[in-house]
Amino acid sequence: MMPFKPETWIAYTLAILSGFAFGFVLERAGFGSSRKLAAQFYLRDMTVLKVMFTAIITAMLGLVFLRAVGLVDMEQIYVNPTFLGPQVVGGLIFGVGFAIGGYCPGTSVVAAATGKLDALAFLGGVSAGIMVFAGVYDDIASFARSGGGERRFLMDWLDLSYGTVAVLVTLMALGMFAGAEWIEKKMRGAPPAPRAAPSKATPVAG
Repeated sequence: MMPFKPETWIAYTLAILSGFAFGFVLERAGFGSSRKLAAQFYLRDMTVLKVMFTAIITAMLGLVFLRAVGLVDMEQIYVNPTFLGPQVVGGLIFGVGFAIGGYCPGTSVVAAATGKLDALAFLGGVSAGIMVFAGVYDDIASFARSGGGERRFLMDWLDLSYGTVAVLVTLMALGMFAGAEWIEKKMRGAPPAPRAAPSKATPVAG
């Protein structure tokens, strides 16, 4: 057995269980279908925005509440450092790959688990991209590490409290949900009118 402490085993167990739960929720939300995911970029199906923003808002409000009652210390939670320029470029590359392939890395794993061959091909592309990035990292390291490197939060940037930012982000999400519903209706258009059944002509007696 590896010399892991009990708390380490607990952390790994929770990580694995939460990973399975996350994958299950993605699949049940329909994110195992590249067609449904790609429809987001054509503004025909905004399920991705609705589900992901719901998850973000739920997690945010939960953390703000737990922090307010003293059960969570935000300084003890690891947050990826912010490298603004590289992350903007990476986000654009990610978005282009998402639009072309119809998957993100997480949803491709979900789809591959259900036996979709296009998801397996996408995972192959992800693996190739990781290897290429590792191979050229020394040449782009100065750019990849530029733009700060510290934890940056909205509340620090806006100089507002956790609670105020949580309310503002929640209001923004509600507005985006309403906007998404409106966009879906506009892009889908009115349903076609049902065709009338052909009438049967009564034969005229000669």
